[in-house]
Order: sequence, then structure tokens, then C-alpha cells
Amino acid sequence: MKKLLSIITFIAFAGIAMAQTPEEIISRMEAEMDKHKNEGLAMTMDLKIPIVGTVSSRTYAVGEKYRIEMSKDGNQSISWSDGQTDWNYDSEKNEVVIKKHEAKEKTETEGDVKMFDGITDGYDVKLEKETSETWQFRCKRSKSNPDKDAPKKMTLIIAKGTYMPVSLSASVSLITITMRDLVYGVTEEQVTFNPKDYPNATIVDKR
Repeated sequence: MKKLLSIITFIAFAGIAMAQTPEEIISRMEAEMDKHKNEGLAMTMDLKIPIVGTVSSRTYAVGEKYRIEMSKDGNQSISWSDGQTDWNYDSEKNEVVIKKHEAKEKTETEGDVKMFDGITDGYDVKLEKETSETWQFRCKRSKSNPDKDAPKKMTLIIAKGTYMPVSLSASVSLITITMRDLVYGVTEEQVTFNPKDYPNATIVDKR
């Protein structure tokens, strides 16, 4: 009996020793994401807007090139960019509009993914919920955070085993943003406009 109690006590203390802090888990997540940063990324973003409701888009990005897909009321809108030229397809009009790209500091996906960086530096993190598959953290902007435009609160969910993010939600003004379903391994073909895919569409070149 004493031997059994000794084994149970050893396992209990070993479990405590192996327990990870929120900072360690999030740091591991950032390291895992950094490993795949050159592989291209796909991500769904949900924008919950008062009166309008929830608007979702799926973005695929490889370097400066990206494709953004949106659907509303049965109509589909797809945008491509290679950093120099933009293509915008409207299924309702069956039209592709080509324009010169307006220079930005980063592609939309690169800017959004940056929200996953430095969470432990700019936020006070607390484990809010844990299941057999995920950790859920409540992130509150710290007083020392120099970015006063950063969301005051965020909810981050990380998958156990892979340490990859499941989702990140934040409220900015009256809009709630949720980034989810992150997948690495996007190809050049997925982010390149191919006119052969839209043989019957009207092409409007505004460059």
C-alpha cells in the first residue's frame, strides 16, 4: 500500500513539474508558426458587425501574393494580387476588373497574422478553459503595451499536441474579429489569377 501511495505521489508531483505556464504554451505556439512562415498561409476571418451581421472571408497568401474569397447572398467575390496588379471577380456581374495595385505596408493576411506575435509581451494572459484537445486563454492588454490601438481583450485557443492556433478573437470598436482555420502549405497556383478559369467573364482593364 505504501509503495502504491509513493507511486501516486511521484506521478502527481511529476505532473505538476511538467505543467506549462500560459506564457510557455503561447511561446511554443509562436515558435511553431515561425517554422512554417515561408510555406504560405490560408485563414478564415469572421467580422461580426452590428446590424450587418457576420461577414466571412477566406484568404490565401504566399509572400506578397494573395487571394481573398467572399460570399454574400449567393454571390461570390474573389480578389487576387501579386503586389503590382489586382484582379477582382464579381460573380453577379460575371466580370473581372484589373487595376494597378495600391502599395501597402503588408498584405492583409500578413498584418492579421501579426496579431499572434508578442501576445505574452503586450498582454496579461490567463488560462480560461482547458479541454482534452485545447487551451483557451483570456488576453488582457497590459498597461505597459506601447500599442494603444491594440485590442483591449482577446481570446486565444491553441491545440494541444500541435501547439498551433485554433482561433483568435478580438473586439475592435463595435466589430468582433475572429481568425480561424489556419492552414500552412499554400501554393503559387492558389494565389495566381488564371483567366482560363473564367472564360465567359467580361474583362475590364483599368490599369
